[in-house]
Amino acid sequence: MPKTQIKSPKLRQPNGVFSHATAIEAKGRFVFISGMTSRRPDGTIAGIGDVTEQTKQVCENLKAAVEAAGGTLEDICRVDVYVRNMEHFDAIHKVRAQYFREPLPASTMVEINKMTSPDYLIEINAIAVIA
Repeated sequence: MPKTQIKSPKLRQPNGVFSHATAIEAKGRFVFISGMTSRRPDGTIAGIGDVTEQTKQVCENLKAAVEAAGGTLEDICRVDVYVRNMEHFDAIHKVRAQYFREPLPASTMVEINKMTSPDYLIEINAIAVIA
């Protein structure tokens, strides 16, 4: 089921690894992936104090969740990103570029004060549509 990146000359192009909008036919199965943190399968936290390492683990966790549902990262059409420090934007998108290819998912990123652990720097939830 092809995903389409929506572009408009009336919008400034994104400065990160995301689309302003993503269209996908509503055939298939919607998969709603809860917020993924940098917690490894053994329960330890990856990259304490290192947003790059935490982002890699978060993306690996997203990948594992969507694969368990029968899809791939290509099926993810939206992500919501919660960060402790918006100044990590560039570092986070550098990692995201290793995981997400065009057509890119739509995305929102917001800075928040607290997460479920003071060691978390980033959390991402996602929506996928799997054929």
